[in-house]
Amino acid sequence: MYELLKTYGRAKRGRFHTPHGTIETPVFMNVGTAAAIKGALSTEDLEQLKCQVELSNTYHLHLRPGDQVVKKLGGLHRFMVWDKPILTDSGGFQVFSLTTLRKITEEGVYFNSHIDGRKIFMGPEESMQIQSNLASTIAMAFDECIGIPAERSYVEQSVARTTRWLLRCKKEMQRLNELEDTINHKQMLFGINQGATYEDIRIEHAKQISELDLDGYAIGGLAVGESHEEMYHIIEEVVPYLPQNKPTYLMGVGTPENILESVERGVDFFDCVLPARNGRHANVYTNYGKLNLLNAKYELDDTPIDDTCQCPVCRRYTKAYIRHLFKAKEMLAMRLCVMHNLFFFNTMMEEIRHALDEDRFAQYKKEKLEGFQRSAK
Repeated sequence: MYELLKTYGRAKRGRFHTPHGTIETPVFMNVGTAAAIKGALSTEDLEQLKCQVELSNTYHLHLRPGDQVVKKLGGLHRFMVWDKPILTDSGGFQVFSLTTLRKITEEGVYFNSHIDGRKIFMGPEESMQIQSNLASTIAMAFDECIGIPAERSYVEQSVARTTRWLLRCKKEMQRLNELEDTINHKQMLFGINQGATYEDIRIEHAKQISELDLDGYAIGGLAVGESHEEMYHIIEEVVPYLPQNKPTYLMGVGTPENILESVERGVDFFDCVLPARNGRHANVYTNYGKLNLLNAKYELDDTPIDDTCQCPVCRRYTKAYIRHLFKAKEMLAMRLCVMHNLFFFNTMMEEIRHALDEDRFAQYKKEKLEGFQRSAK
């Protein structure tokens, strides 16, 4: 159940009650594709880094180790020793990114595994069954993620099919939640709004899926090549047509700047691989811009990544040391940078929530963006 605590313009401050605990929103979900955060982070680390929700990938876990294996081991929470909420995406984005390896039909999608090439079929029912086996807190509906740009006629057909698939997802999840051997009988379902950059298609789709009274609603198919301005415009157009009393999730976004702009437009769930991926390549986020720790100017820099940060890394380690670890190809380098970046993102969301609580989000956003734009030290 989503509890809307207050609004600030279009921005929402909420509380989402789930079978695995309460999520304070706006929230950034930390991406652990194969039930682990890339960069050698443990679930104990996630607790220390203020993570509220972990996100795992249906497609990857279906292929390896197999969702049936995870079910036999008690579900994803037991498997990865994490007792807080987990969201699993439907596998749709991964399936549709395999453009040369898949075939779309009304039933679902036939594709070849990127691991061993074996043929696999996934449709709405299969996606729900896999996610039920994983026993995540929140399951995402199976949809078609449309590339941008796309022909209007194709987008219309695709969105109509996504709507039909959503109805099948809802029916199948209701069936699965009632089965005796289901691990999580209260698994939640989020639907996904699609429509590329055609605002009228997006709006009509938002109206249709809003009538289904799902647990939450996502805006999908953005951050896939369109400009930030196009993305913000679609968010502005679509959010008013999604239920305000349900979570609104912008999939795959994004940078700290993207998050601030999207919170202002009414989004309260986010996920992105950027903090972990960038951290593994020595790029770290700070309150005064992004730094590349491989730069020579950090060779003798005995200050922390960000002297305003209270993460476990900044409290102990210097830029010079972390740079040395990267040059020496030590795994610890990646681990420290990913830890810092996730703490930075989760702390920023905490600050956003406090700013909304205190009716000063506009000022907070302005100061934060100005800080990012200052030249990095």
